[in-house]
Amino acid sequence: MLATQKMAAFVGARDAAKAKAFYGDTLGLRLVSEDHGALVFDAGGTRLRVQAGVEVAAVKYTVLGWQVADIVAAVKELAQRGVKFEVFGGFRQDELGIWTAHDGTRVAWFKDPDGNILSLDQAP
Repeated sequence: MLATQKMAAFVGARDAAKAKAFYGDTLGLRLVSEDHGALVFDAGGTRLRVQAGVEVAAVKYTVLGWQVADIVAAVKELAQRGVKFEVFGGFRQDELGIWTAHDGTRVAWFKDPDGNILSLDQAP
């Protein structure tokens, strides 16, 4: 039933102004609406609802990710916008923080102002 329906994504944020600046200005997502303590962005045709003014629980997994055609270019552009890419122990990441999986998929992780883990990935 849901396989043909549009999906929406949700993430929490303590501070609406910081979230608006990060998702809108830094990541370049278009703000669609701002109401009732939530920011709604268009993320490539997927609605991203950022629920502002909430306590954000720290999780150790990726909550949002984007597939990109050129991960090196995307990482460099976001780094120029002030995004810091994460380096995790336990597996090798290159100097940009990009990890290459056994199947050739390349992944880089970064955090939003609330510590939510976000990612970029490029298929082989």
